[in-house]
Amino acid sequence: MKPLLYVDGYNIIGAWPAAAQAGWPLDECRDRLIHLLQDYAGYTGQEVWLVFDGYRADRQVRSVDERDGLTIVYTRHGETADHFIERQCQQLPKYREARVATSDGVEQTIILGRGATRISARELWRELNAERSSGRDRHCMPSAQQRTSLGAALSREQYAELDRLRRQK
Repeated sequence: MKPLLYVDGYNIIGAWPAAAQAGWPLDECRDRLIHLLQDYAGYTGQEVWLVFDGYRADRQVRSVDERDGLTIVYTRHGETADHFIERQCQQLPKYREARVATSDGVEQTIILGRGATRISARELWRELNAERSSGRDRHCMPSAQQRTSLGAALSREQYAELDRLRRQK
């Protein structure tokens, strides 16, 4: 079973140095965070849930959207991301490895009591950046073992024909 990571979206955006420095609007921050977490889920093989507060929204129903290994949740009116994540952690089987990314001190204490581990926003940003660089390296530069010669990819007949053509000079 894949490790599970719950991310408190607005809490993480609030601790995002690049967003604060660039002055991105909230919708752009959400879109960028979604993209980064999709990459992260793909690189690490984790199941990632990104949860945004709908506490003050007019939305009466919770919405759940799945995109490329990332589950995005917008909570309903009156429900915070913290409460949603707490309930999810409470319902997990004891053997399921789960982490929660938030810098909210009270939330960290509650989720620790529910069997999940915590990761602060700063730690998550460090992890995202490190994994993105190493993941990019893994995909761009195959190791010597992953590289194959043309000869290894051809059938014996194809290789013999190419060898015959090469020798005809």
